[in-house]
Amino acid sequence: MLFLYMQIRQPIRNIQDFLLSTYFADGLRITIGVLLPSLILAQFGMLTYGMTLSLGALCVSVVDSPGPMVHRRNAMFVTTVLIFVFSIITGLTNKSHYFIGFLLAISSFIFSMFYIYGVRAASVGTAVLLIMVLSIDDVRPWQEVISHSLMVLAGSLWYTGLSYFVYRLRPFRLVQQSLSDSILEVAEFLREKAKFYHRNNNYDKTYADLLQLQVSVHEKQDAVRELLFRTREIVRDSSPEGRFLLLVFVDMVDLFEQVMSTYYNYQQLHDQFDKAGILSDYEMAIKRISYALDDIAFALKSGGKPVISKRLLIEIERLKIKINNLEKNNTNQEYSTIGIIALKNIEVNIENILSRVKTIFSYFKVRNNKDIRQAEVDTEKFIKRQKFDFDLFKENLTYSSSTFRHSLRVTVVMSLGFIVSQMLDFSHSYWILLTILVISKPGFSLTKERNYQRLIGTTVGAFIGMAVVSYIHDKNALFVILLICMVGSYSFQRKNYVVSVLFMTPYILILFDFLGMGSIALARERIYDTFIGSGIALLASYSLFPTWEHEKLKEAMTDIIKANKAYYEQVVRLYFEKIYNRTDYKLARKEVYVATANLASLFQRMFSEPKSKQLFIKEVHQFTALSHLLSSYVATLSLYNKEHEFTFENFDALKPIAQNTDYLLDTAINNLIEGKNTIENVPLIRLADTGLKIVEGKDLVPEQFDLIQKVAYDIYKLTVKVKI
Repeated sequence: MLFLYMQIRQPIRNIQDFLLSTYFADGLRITIGVLLPSLILAQFGMLTYGMTLSLGALCVSVVDSPGPMVHRRNAMFVTTVLIFVFSIITGLTNKSHYFIGFLLAISSFIFSMFYIYGVRAASVGTAVLLIMVLSIDDVRPWQEVISHSLMVLAGSLWYTGLSYFVYRLRPFRLVQQSLSDSILEVAEFLREKAKFYHRNNNYDKTYADLLQLQVSVHEKQDAVRELLFRTREIVRDSSPEGRFLLLVFVDMVDLFEQVMSTYYNYQQLHDQFDKAGILSDYEMAIKRISYALDDIAFALKSGGKPVISKRLLIEIERLKIKINNLEKNNTNQEYSTIGIIALKNIEVNIENILSRVKTIFSYFKVRNNKDIRQAEVDTEKFIKRQKFDFDLFKENLTYSSSTFRHSLRVTVVMSLGFIVSQMLDFSHSYWILLTILVISKPGFSLTKERNYQRLIGTTVGAFIGMAVVSYIHDKNALFVILLICMVGSYSFQRKNYVVSVLFMTPYILILFDFLGMGSIALARERIYDTFIGSGIALLASYSLFPTWEHEKLKEAMTDIIKANKAYYEQVVRLYFEKIYNRTDYKLARKEVYVATANLASLFQRMFSEPKSKQLFIKEVHQFTALSHLLSSYVATLSLYNKEHEFTFENFDALKPIAQNTDYLLDTAINNLIEGKNTIENVPLIRLADTGLKIVEGKDLVPEQFDLIQKVAYDIYKLTVKVKI
């Protein structure tokens, strides 16, 4: 019944989610910003001026990605000035192929180096190169160059003003949408984790999918954190809506930690309890909690008040009864005591997760109440400041810098693309340069992925565009299709690049048709130019100053061990020092998520590289799995302290195990840095040697300390095998 309900509800909810998302909002804003100037001025017979205004708006929209408004505003103003200046410079010098080729090469290098300042800074460089590429073949008298550049400036300012006006209209909207997206990712993570309780599950695949989802959760949460902690209305003004959003976010991060902490030997659970049929109840309960999170996410976007499902509460209560009955009827010891204790622990954890979900539901009831409590978060400590100094630029002017090599590669391929475009007798040969510009990424795997996406999207989109232009001649119908394609292209440019390009190609062909330039030859030329540009970019990423993922392995592996060690040290203090600095603990937890996401995404990118470049792929996979296991065990140890009562009041006898764990992690770090190739005789401290009388399966804390020590030992042994 639940399956049928979800089959009906999910597609409708997915469409609603998309229409209320940041992606669709971005698509609408950019479409209005780009289309409106041309549309208005066309009514007065000044379409040419309108197109120039639209060009300025289009270039500035490149940097208007989600983030704090102060960052977006500053980036748009900087971009406005730069594209105005480079529009003039390009227009005045494009009569000389030699000079404009030299200018393009220098600009490609400098603006590609902007990657060292972050993604938004890199997009500023992309916008400037975009205006250069589009102006290379546009030769005009100097007076027209100045007026053209002023129109580009006006279009840039128009879009900047529009973006700021939309933000001021609903200052919390972007945070609501981003927070909603992050909750949806956590819900998806829960659904994936529920698969562990499904009979005959492929554990390796589920685990790999979980790692990828963990990367997505981190990225979404980091985006929300950046927005929340840098939005003045939330941090300073402390309005009811701002406090509400902050409370929901803080509780969601804690909830995700709780979800992360549940890790068991699922194969053993299935071997014992498959015949009892109880594991399917666990799967159903976890899925229902994930659907409750979906409802919270949707309510954030739609402004509604979610109601917790009674069916969910009944499901959890039924699960508890089933476990108790299983334990009572286990008179013949058909199921091991440890197995039943594991099931009870999982059920308690599910109840705790549900309790957090209920708390979040309760926030919606006081959402507009001025007395809604303030979340205790030291926002400044969670914000990383990006320095925009020239010293950082100079420090990266070395071949060991991947950004420097990327910049050199872009310089060469843009120059090569310029030469090829001048040699070919195409009317829109700048499409070659545009293709190279959007495809060239710092790493081979990213370039390869973007390459395939561009080729597929352009080819399919060109055929669709040709069909539309050939068979639809009504101008009103064409305009509606143009509008849909524009919104689709700009809405999917961050969500799904293939779909974005698929919409973009018909949009360009219809636009040229309106200008009296549409033809089958134009579509064919776009496909040719795209294949030429893609081929140049991909070959260069493989053979020209290449950057391979294994070059970053040592740093990524070292970072995750350091992060896990710092996280462990914060948790250990809860037991030995009775000190709990909430901010330090959360900072350490955040760094674990960051390091885990970095390593997991690096590992995935390695699979896109040539086999010869996939160094230590088996060991890195094991290391990634062990690191994830370690952080899960540490999270579990943290939750034990907060949510359980223990047999022991004094855990000092466990200090040697904790100290040995620290030693193992420190030694693992040294192994990676120094490249040691021998395993030292490092002993494991056994629980029996601590002096504590341990009842297996019941004394959770000592066993958890022991599990963490064993995983640290496995990581230590693995670091000896990896020679980077």
